[in-house]
Amino acid sequence: MAGGYVQLKSSGDEDRRQAGADPATSATAPAAPTTPTAGKPSATGTVGATSRGTPSASSQNTSQPATPRNSPPPEIRSTTRAQPGDPVRVSVPSLGVSARVLSIRARGGTLVPPSNPLLVGWWSDGARPGAAKGSAIITGHTVHTGGGAFDDLDRLAAGDTVSVTTKRGAISYVVSSVTVYRKKTLARQAARLFDQSVPGRLVLVTCEDWDGTAYLSNAVVIAVPKR
Repeated sequence: MAGGYVQLKSSGDEDRRQAGADPATSATAPAAPTTPTAGKPSATGTVGATSRGTPSASSQNTSQPATPRNSPPPEIRSTTRAQPGDPVRVSVPSLGVSARVLSIRARGGTLVPPSNPLLVGWWSDGARPGAAKGSAIITGHTVHTGGGAFDDLDRLAAGDTVSVTTKRGAISYVVSSVTVYRKKTLARQAARLFDQSVPGRLVLVTCEDWDGTAYLSNAVVIAVPKR
């Protein structure tokens, strides 16, 4: 399965701190909105993928093409005219990742990553990478059998570098924190993690913790501009 969706509704389970410390973690986060406002991801932002993006083999009949199950819905492409500062590629050297970035929008409060797990999506209604203010959010699918751009996102550590390329050039970031949140906990933390009023930063999100039928968590990487 291709892992899926950032559930941002209600409260929940424990988080797993993977690396670094997000300077904002001690702040009390306001409750995540339960209805979308002004195109802002609210209740559920999607991220991750399993073999959803591609047909999976059937254990019952291998002679017939398998029918994809639980296929993720298609992403909503931004129709706004592209700007020179829009991201076109994200690179994570320590993971060997270099993925093309599509500009996407939220669907009813849910940010759906590109259905092709080799691509990632930038939330075009939020901050641009390199902006002085706001969280630039990039999401991608995780594929539990391998093949997703963000499969190993949770393996990043504080100090690792991430590069985002725009038509203006490359912007370098340094990872400050890597946290795996249970889906319900991410809902509580959404307003803080995706805050558009903080000093400019990059937020990468994907799904994590495949249990054989679904993804239970989301990996969230926060990176700050390299000085």
